[in-house]
Amino acid sequence: MAEDIEYKLDAVKVTPIASDEIDKTFRSSSIDLISGTLGGKVLGFSDQWFADAVNLLTPTPPIRQPGKMVYTGAWYDGWETRRHNPEAFDWVVIRLGVASGTVEGVEIDTAFFSGNHAPAISVEGCFSTDDDEVLSWKGQRGKWETVLGVQECGPSQRFAWKLDNPTSKQYTHVRLNMYPDGGIARFRLFGHAVPVFPDDVDAIFDLAAAQNGGVAVSCSDQHFGTKDNLILPGRGKDMGDGWETARSRTKGHVDWAIIRLGAPAFIQSFIVDTAFFRGNFPQKAKIDAIEWTGAGEPAADAEGWTEVLEPSKCGPDQEHSFDSAVKDKRFTHVKLTIIPDGGVKRLRVLAKRAV
Repeated sequence: MAEDIEYKLDAVKVTPIASDEIDKTFRSSSIDLISGTLGGKVLGFSDQWFADAVNLLTPTPPIRQPGKMVYTGAWYDGWETRRHNPEAFDWVVIRLGVASGTVEGVEIDTAFFSGNHAPAISVEGCFSTDDDEVLSWKGQRGKWETVLGVQECGPSQRFAWKLDNPTSKQYTHVRLNMYPDGGIARFRLFGHAVPVFPDDVDAIFDLAAAQNGGVAVSCSDQHFGTKDNLILPGRGKDMGDGWETARSRTKGHVDWAIIRLGAPAFIQSFIVDTAFFRGNFPQKAKIDAIEWTGAGEPAADAEGWTEVLEPSKCGPDQEHSFDSAVKDKRFTHVKLTIIPDGGVKRLRVLAKRAV
């Protein structure tokens, strides 16, 4: 199909990722740069007759409601455009939820779109401080640069592509192109935030925040809520957008999550927020930190973890502020341990950059 498309894009070498490998491939080392909970925003689109483009950025998996009809037809949890598009493609322009970011991969989920799914897609990016200028390009070339060339899709399936060479250039906006029309349930843009740090090296700010380059790299369990929620902005809207583990039944059990900070840091204090967790908050929280120089990411039992917060009592639905026991040592990662299990909405690591 790609050879039939008149709107030509640069050749970008990618590796297709199997559906059951997508989360393992991307979510331990990168973040979804356009997630609605991170602040990603749809700025404009060519059409959204059947289903709204903003659904593309919903962080939770798509759902289905068979038989539900609305004015325009069957209800779909995604973005769906009219039939018979006279243009080469439909498009949606999205501003990233971070100051800017570099891209490692793309996911397109066509869940429940069958017979009306997108036959093919591509992704373009740009760096701009002017939303209006970006929107003015509409479906034209403008200053867009190829992030992902034309890739074929199919019905009701997760598709993903890992860039063989992650972008070195950072982007503020992306345009998802759909050839020629149809439906897509979710769009994920995996990569790394490129934060704007304060000039003052003594400034204290949250270096665990996804917007400042933090990444939740691993955890012991995330049965009810993903570890990635720990580093999102704000305090969320309910229990569903925090980190929550299954109930434990074993004596001495603990759960943990490891976060790579956005920059090496001198940690000053922490906030452990249990917002909305009223009957399932952890009894205590403990935090360790490490300066990791080894390959990959540190394991929970790696040598070198330093206790920076002793096990400390937690309560329901509140922000708990704790001082760091070690403020003059350089760290790259923190490990939050909850005792014995439960839910935490956010973890803030207030620190100075170790420049």
